[in-house]
Amino acid sequence: MQAFLKGPSSISTKPPAAKERGAAGAAGSSGEGKRLKPIPWVEKYRPKNVDEVAFQDEVVAVLKKSLEGADLPNLLFYGPPGTGKTSTILAAARELYGPELFRQRVLELNASDERGIQVIREKVKAFAQLTASGSRSDGKVCPPFKIVILDEADSMTSAAQAALRRTMEKESKTTRFCLICNYISRIIEPLTSRCSKFRFKPLSDKIQQQRLLDVSEKEHVKISSEAVSYLVKVSEGDLRKAITFLQSATRLMGGKEITEKIVTEIAGVIPKETTDELLSVCQSGSFEKLETLAKNLINEGYAVAQLVNQLHDTVVESEDYSDKQKSVIVEKLAEVDKCLADGADEYLQLMSLCALVMQQLTQNT
Repeated sequence: MQAFLKGPSSISTKPPAAKERGAAGAAGSSGEGKRLKPIPWVEKYRPKNVDEVAFQDEVVAVLKKSLEGADLPNLLFYGPPGTGKTSTILAAARELYGPELFRQRVLELNASDERGIQVIREKVKAFAQLTASGSRSDGKVCPPFKIVILDEADSMTSAAQAALRRTMEKESKTTRFCLICNYISRIIEPLTSRCSKFRFKPLSDKIQQQRLLDVSEKEHVKISSEAVSYLVKVSEGDLRKAITFLQSATRLMGGKEITEKIVTEIAGVIPKETTDELLSVCQSGSFEKLETLAKNLINEGYAVAQLVNQLHDTVVESEDYSDKQKSVIVEKLAEVDKCLADGADEYLQLMSLCALVMQQLTQNT
């Protein structure tokens, strides 16, 4: 009996030591984490305040007025990805509430979170009903309302959007809503009519170039002016994409100068010589050559969707083809793009496209 009683006591002396070791290990690892802490450049250079937001003048003007003490309306931000929608509202919220109250006053729900009708009825409604005081610890004026940010709202179900209508109206004294989406047509009409709508434009080339040069300077990156221009062209107004490509290219080069060729490789863009060769093979009328080139393209790992976009620009801008040829080819490009989006086989779609291009280019010769 005594042996039985002794057993647990002898065992029980060991876990605390193990716990201490674990705690020491955790402290050591957290200390190391604090020393290293690498952050993606997209997050590192995200605007910290409204003044840092680039190119979206109307939105910045409205938010500045609200920061000065005017009331904030319900907001609806829409536009292409990477133009600063989420960054703008987060920067405004940080300025409104300060770092201490930010977590208490802002509820951010993304597409990755559950945002069905039940969450809107329970979580959002419960958060919206809480009252907020108008004081901050640093003495600045704090608005007496909270902010609910619904990012990627166009992926919410119609039922969830409908459930949001009443909450938006009922809790207007205590809460402001900010809906963020890429496609405003997917937001139901009753919600859009309750919000002030702001369209975020794709960033201009000049603004993007300036931001990329600023990041390059701060990170001590060597990059040629041609590479910066090409980065802007490849990212198509999406600054987030451009900064991510820049960071990837920097890691690849390891301190050497980034050139246009490196950007082409990182971005997965098909070289112009390859697209020109494809069109010349189509013009030659040799199906064997075409099949070999198509196989090589797939084996090289190029995305056919990327080829479709580049061919579209090449064909439309070219003066070598008649209007009838252009219309037939562009219609086929649209069909192929739709099929690829639906999950069709890339090789078969590429062959189908090339066969039609060959037919159009050789019928008059």
